[in-house]
Amino acid sequence: MNFEYFISRRFLKENKKKFSQTALNLSILSIALGLAVMILSISIVTGFQNNIRNKIAAFDGHIQISQYNFNNSMELPPIKRDSSLERAIKNHKGIKSISTFAYKGGIIKAGKVIQGCVFKGTDSHYNWEAFAPWIKQGRIPQYNDSTKSNEVMISQSMADKLHLSIDSNILVYFMQDPPRIRKFNISGIYQSGFPDFDNKFIFGDIKHIQKLNKWTKNQVAGYEILLDDFSSMDKQTKWVYDELNYNLKALNLNQRYPFIMDWLKLLDTNVYFILGLMILISGIGMISTLLILILEKTQFIGSIKAMGATNKSIRKIFVYHSIYLSIRGLLLGNIIGIGLALLQKYYKIIPLDASTYYMDAIPINLNVISILLLNVGVLAIIALIMWWPSHIISRISPIKALRYE
Repeated sequence: MNFEYFISRRFLKENKKKFSQTALNLSILSIALGLAVMILSISIVTGFQNNIRNKIAAFDGHIQISQYNFNNSMELPPIKRDSSLERAIKNHKGIKSISTFAYKGGIIKAGKVIQGCVFKGTDSHYNWEAFAPWIKQGRIPQYNDSTKSNEVMISQSMADKLHLSIDSNILVYFMQDPPRIRKFNISGIYQSGFPDFDNKFIFGDIKHIQKLNKWTKNQVAGYEILLDDFSSMDKQTKWVYDELNYNLKALNLNQRYPFIMDWLKLLDTNVYFILGLMILISGIGMISTLLILILEKTQFIGSIKAMGATNKSIRKIFVYHSIYLSIRGLLLGNIIGIGLALLQKYYKIIPLDASTYYMDAIPINLNVISILLLNVGVLAIIALIMWWPSHIISRISPIKALRYE
C-alpha cells in the first residue's frame, strides 16, 4: 500500500476524538452544500432554457424553410412542395421530423366578443409531440387527405376570453379582399404558458388557407424542422441550407428570435458565477481545515521528518487526506442536490406564476454527464488548492516540531 495514502487513512481514525473533527465535519458540510447548490443551479437554469426553447420550437420548429421575401408579415408567399427534399431532410441523421405549415391572420368572433388571431394551417403529418403535455381539454384536430376538417385547437387564454369550451363553434373572419368567414368547431384546448403564442395561435387544417389563398394542394408557406438535439441546430441549419434551391432560405431559432436566445445565453453567466463562488467557499473551508490539521500534527511532522520523510511525501499525506474528505462531501452533496432536484421535477414542490415565468413550476433538467463533470472538476480544483497551503510543511523544523506542545 502507498505509504502516504496509508498514513492519511490513519488520520481519519485518530481525528474522531480530537478537536479537528469538528473542523473536518464543517468542511465536509460546506463541500456538500456547495455541490448541492451547483447541481440545483445547473439543473434549474438548463431546465428553464430547454423549456423556453422547446416551447418556441413547438410553435415554429427549430429550423424553418420559406421563400426569400422582404415582407415582415407572418403570411408568407407560397412555395411548391418538393418530395425529394422532404425525403432527404427526413432521413438525415439528427432530424426528428419535417412538417408543412401556413399562416393566415384573422379575427375570432364568439357571441359579442372578438379576438385577433393567427390561424396556423397544418396537415395530417404534423408533429404534435411537443403539444401533448399542454393539452388541457379535448384532443388535437383530426385531418384527412381528401376533405377539409373544420376542427381547430385554441389556447386556454383565448377560450377564457371568448367564453368557449370543447365543441363550441366559432367564426373566424379572414382579412382579405373580399373578407372571408369560416365556421370552426373546437376539438382541443391547449396552454403552453407562453403568452406571446397562447394569445395568438389557433391550429387548423392547412387546406382552408390553401383555399382562401387560391393555392394548389402542393403549395405551402414552408417547412418546419424539429431536431433531436438543440445543440446541433447551427450545424443542421447549414446542412439544410445547402440542400435548398436558390429561392429558399433556412432560418433557425437563433436567427428568428435573437433577443430571446441571447437572453437565455446570458443565464449561463449566473451559473458560472454561482459555480465559482461555491468552489471558492469550499476551497477556503478545506484550506482552513488543512491548516488546523498541520497545526495539530506538528509533532508528527517533526517525527517523520527526523526519520527521513521528505517534504513532498508529507505534503502528499495531507493532500490525500483532504481529497478523501472532499469525496465524502461530494457524495453527500450529490445525495442532497439530486434528491431535491428529483423532488421538484416529479412533485413540483415550488410553483411559479406562469404569466411571469412562462411555466407553472421551477423546471429541472438533470444531466448525468454534467453532474459527473461537475464532481470531477470540483475535486480536481480542491486538490490543486490544497497543494499550495501544504507547502507550510517545508518550513517546519524537526527539532522545533518535536518540542512543540
